[in-house]
Amino acid sequence: MKKKLAVLLAASLAVLMVMTGCGSTEKKTFTVGFDAEYPPYGYMDDNGEYTGFDLELAEAVCEMEGWELVKKPIDWNSKDMELNSGSIDCIWNGFTMNGREDDYTFSIPYVDNTQVIVVSEASGIKTLEDLAGKVVGVQAASAALELLEDEEGQKALADTFASLNQFADYNTAFVELQAGALDALAIDIGVAKYQIESRGEGYTILEENLNTEEYAVGFRKGDTELCEIINADLQKLANDGTVADLAEKYGIADMVTLKEE
Repeated sequence: MKKKLAVLLAASLAVLMVMTGCGSTEKKTFTVGFDAEYPPYGYMDDNGEYTGFDLELAEAVCEMEGWELVKKPIDWNSKDMELNSGSIDCIWNGFTMNGREDDYTFSIPYVDNTQVIVVSEASGIKTLEDLAGKVVGVQAASAALELLEDEEGQKALADTFASLNQFADYNTAFVELQAGALDALAIDIGVAKYQIESRGEGYTILEENLNTEEYAVGFRKGDTELCEIINADLQKLANDGTVADLAEKYGIADMVTLKEE
């Protein structure tokens, strides 16, 4: 009896190993780190659910791969710690690749982004030169801040400001702009358009921009295997129209660079 039982147990174990080997019982999670107050790329909707262009794109990738998407809101200042500790698999949330190429392994770029200045229509500010002596806001650890602190970027412009105030997120910064505590905001154009549309009239984007850059998914340096999977899936989603549909949904159709092949 013991011998028969041992044989049955061995057979059962062999079947389980075969099933595991073919992936039948394996379920992979894909953890995306994102700024939860960065619409239209990642934010909380009226139903209390995290959504946005980037998160829906990540969800589409997970559906293709059979992965479970884990949406992890992070403090943008702590994004590198979250990534390098393995707490997240990637940074996917309007993440600028320009100037950071040596620090991460990046996916193919998918959005052409421009850094702009937003002001109140009643401010009288029409040009970048008009920002001299003004209080300007920017998100901490953002590409806009890096640009304004870079000697080869727009530091010369920033040096003319009365001050450059940093905020944890742009929702808070817009409240300060509305209250008159700020004269202007340095911000990504996609986020600027979303904020202006959601808040109604009273704001304008200056015609002169600060810089043009691209968004990509950021992985740990050297994590090329995962990056290549995402790249292939992004192109498939561009080819089947998913990228274009989501871009239209979130009002960034004119900014998407990932096209059908």
